[in-house]
Parts: sequence; structure tokens; C-alpha cells
Amino acid sequence: MSTLIGRKKENADGYMTAGNKIGFGISAASMTATWIWASSMYASATAGYTYGISGPIHYGLWGALMILFIYPFGKRIRAVAPKAHTLAEVMHARHGRSSQLMLAGSNIVGSVISLTSNFIAGGALVSLLSPYSFTQGVIVVAAGVLLYTLWSGFRASVLTDFAQVVAMLGAVVVIIPVVFFFAGGPAMFSDGASNLTPEQSNFFSSDAFLNQGAPYIAAVLAYAIGNQTIAQRLFAVREDLIKKTFVTATIGYGATVIGIGMLGVMALYLGMEPVGGNVNNLIPQMASTFLGPVLLCLFFVMILGALSSTADSDLAALSSIMMADIYGKNLAKKASPKTMLMVGRITMVLATAAALVFASGHMDILDLLVFVGALWGALVFPVIASFYWEKVTNKAFTTSVIVALAVFIPVRFSWFPMTGATGIIFDIISVVGIGVVLGLMSFGFFGLKPAKIIGAIAALASAPFVIGFLHDYTVLTGSLVAYAVSTVVCYAMSVRSGQTFDFALIKQRVGDYDPQDEDAQSPDDLDSSAVTAGK
Repeated sequence: MSTLIGRKKENADGYMTAGNKIGFGISAASMTATWIWASSMYASATAGYTYGISGPIHYGLWGALMILFIYPFGKRIRAVAPKAHTLAEVMHARHGRSSQLMLAGSNIVGSVISLTSNFIAGGALVSLLSPYSFTQGVIVVAAGVLLYTLWSGFRASVLTDFAQVVAMLGAVVVIIPVVFFFAGGPAMFSDGASNLTPEQSNFFSSDAFLNQGAPYIAAVLAYAIGNQTIAQRLFAVREDLIKKTFVTATIGYGATVIGIGMLGVMALYLGMEPVGGNVNNLIPQMASTFLGPVLLCLFFVMILGALSSTADSDLAALSSIMMADIYGKNLAKKASPKTMLMVGRITMVLATAAALVFASGHMDILDLLVFVGALWGALVFPVIASFYWEKVTNKAFTTSVIVALAVFIPVRFSWFPMTGATGIIFDIISVVGIGVVLGLMSFGFFGLKPAKIIGAIAALASAPFVIGFLHDYTVLTGSLVAYAVSTVVCYAMSVRSGQTFDFALIKQRVGDYDPQDEDAQSPDDLDSSAVTAGK
């Protein structure tokens, strides 16, 4: 597919966003494939194994809803910056260099971690299902993804996503019922009930919600707003298809990830111990135990498609950031499209090498996901407010993010004891964070006034129930603190500013780098027919 769509002379804008005119079939498939990554499959199974049947529900349901929450903000972002390539590029036009580099830097960290976790998933899969070692598996997967993405960038990523999501969804429909049948069917739940703790047996487990559900609600909202892989698809899809695309991806993601998570639940009921004590091995372990050779190959295709679709998205995101944000806006006086393409391809090679080094550390995927999501939580309010509120200043944006991170990191890693008055203070800050998260979710759909009411009610209603113990859950507390601090600081510094920003300036400041080839390099309404026709 990459060979068919490749052109001898690639276009810089097409390399980053495929000309902003991708049709519904390709865009919905790409959004679904990008959000369903190997890490989300593995992490959903880990949640099921750790928290019981409610674990995958918390993981998959909230993740799916976050895709849905993207589209109202996405419509506003595209209206303000229809030709943008990255969110950070828009922040440069809105605020200036410091805000841009802050958002770009967070995405570089996030995408490298995401790339690493996908290579870890691939290495674990290959080592369990073949004679090759974990390290050899990681190298093979990384080389494969790099080779098909390197020349055409985002165009290769988004078009191969279509084939990958078809493979993933087809495999899920077959594999989950087969594993369930060979693992014992309904009798497995009665025979293995003794392997579960009372909390794991409880569908409404507070332990599952506070350790898994609530932190993930906060984390994936931050992913939705701050992640360049999502923003890149938002800028690539035809503007009138944004809602349709994200609603479809919501359904596809939720069904697939919750279904895969049930493998972890089955492993829990069966009393299985992860190979080597590593929960990342649960999914391939279940597959190798209960599937025959043919279905095992189908399973391999499913996971390979999932990790490849997101790994190539991370490479495309990193290349776009380096092309548009680092070179285009900060290093070049006048950006050269030819140089931009070279920068993008070099970035892909270096990012792959860095991820290979980090993958050798065998890091826990679930912890990586929640940590990065919480880091992005410090950016959510300043980014959203920058698209709607003309008073937000560059100083307010930058200061609020720095202060939020300065508070989040010591809380997240327990650098000081959360006892006595200290714990209560952070519980109160977390209550503000609860109001901010629910208020932001409501704002996109219902507007400012309902969002304020919902946020205030959420904070007040939760206060009596969480103050006094929430600080014991450091992951959740850290995420909520990041939201709360960044929101309060950004609002306090902006509300009295005399700035009145004209949003029309963004459209003037952000556009194509290589416009002379736009019609030839960016076909109108690029869709699934392009795959079969080799366009």
C-alpha cells in the first residue's frame, strides 16, 4: 500500500495532513485504528485481570467517550485554523513561542512513550509466539513500521490504518468468542469465582473506579485535547465530516477494547499467572493457550495491526512537530518544503531508535498511559481556553502549565507524605479538579453557562465524599491537581488582562508550506477507494 500511494516528489503539507480533505471512510478507520493501539488492548486486559469485570468497562467506556468529547472542540479548532498541521503551531499563532514549544515538547515526550509502549507490546508478542527473543521482536516490529511510513508520512499512516482496522475488528469478532468457549464457557465464572477478591467480584467496585476509572477519565480527556496523533486526524479530515468521523470511532473503539479486556477477566477467573510475572504478557499468553495455529495467526495480525496503526501515527506526529513547530516556526526564516521533508524523515529514524532504547526497559504500559495523560492534564484548560477566550495571554498559558506540573510531579511520585492537613488541602484541590473535568466535558456540547453549573455541582456534590481519603489515590489526585491548578492560575492571570485577541489572525498566520502542488498532492475527498485504486 505504501508503494502504491508513494510519489517520487512528496509534498510537505501532504506529508503532515494529507491536504485537509480526507473522506469519511478513511478518516473514521484511521481515528479508530489510532485510538485502538496494542497498549490499549494490553492495558484493558491488565485492568480486567487487576480489577475484575469492571476494569475493562472503565477502561473502554471512558476511552470511547473521550473520542466523542473531542469533536465539538475539534469543530472550533478547525474553524479557527483550517490549514493547521499541529496544535502547537496554532498556539504559536495564538500566543507565541513559549506556549508552542511547551505543547510541542509534551507531545514529543508523549509520542516517544507511546511508540515505546507499542514496541514493548510487539516484542512481548513475538517472544511468546515465536523462537525470537523480546529484543529481536522489538527490532523487527520497529523496522517494519518505520519502513512503510518513512517516505509518505501521514499519508501512508492514514491509508494503511484502513486495512489495519478491518483486520483488528474482524479478528476481535472471531477470537474473543473462541477463547471464551475453549476456556470453559459460562462454567468458568462459577468454577473460578474463588480466585477473585470481593472487590474484583463487585461490578461497582470503588477500588476499580478510584484506581482505574476515575484516573482514566482525567487522562484520556487530556489525551484527546493534547495529543498530536488525534489533532493530526482532526486537521486532515474534511471539516464537514468531523462529527460523523468521531462518533463512528467512539463505537468502534469501545466495542473492541472492552471485548479484548475480557481476556484479562477470563485469565483472572482461570487463576492464570502472567508469564514472568509481567501482566503485559496476559493477552498473548491467553491466545497461545487456547487458540490453534490458524486463529493464533489471526490473533497475531490483530495485535500487529493495533500496534502498527498507532506506532505509525506516533512517527507521523513526531515528524510533523519537528517539521512545523521546530523547523518551520523556530529555525527557518522561510521554511523550505524540501528541507521540511528531510527533517520529517530524519525525525522518524531518530524517534524509532530512541523508542528501541527505551523499550529495553520493559516498562509497565498502564502506568505509562496514565502518567502521560496526567501530564497533559496541565495543558487542557489553557489550550481549550485559548480557542474560545480572547483574554488568555501567553504568560498565563505558560505560567499555569509550569505551576501545575510543579505541583503534579511531587504529588504523583509521593515526594512528601499526604497526611494530616496536607492531605486535606490536596483533597480540596482535587475537588476543584473534579469540577474542572466535568465542566470542560460539558462545555463542548452545551456551552459556557451549563458547563459552569455542572462543574460547580460536581465539585460541591463530591466534596463530602472525597475530602479525607482521596489523597490516598495518588494517580487520581495527581491528575485532578494538574487540572485544578492550571485552570485556576490561567483564569486568575487572564481575567484581568487587557488583551482582546482577534481569532481571525490565526487563519492568516497558519497555512500551507507547499501550496503550489496542493491540488496534485492532496486529492479531494481521499477515501477508501484510494486504497483499492492505489491513488
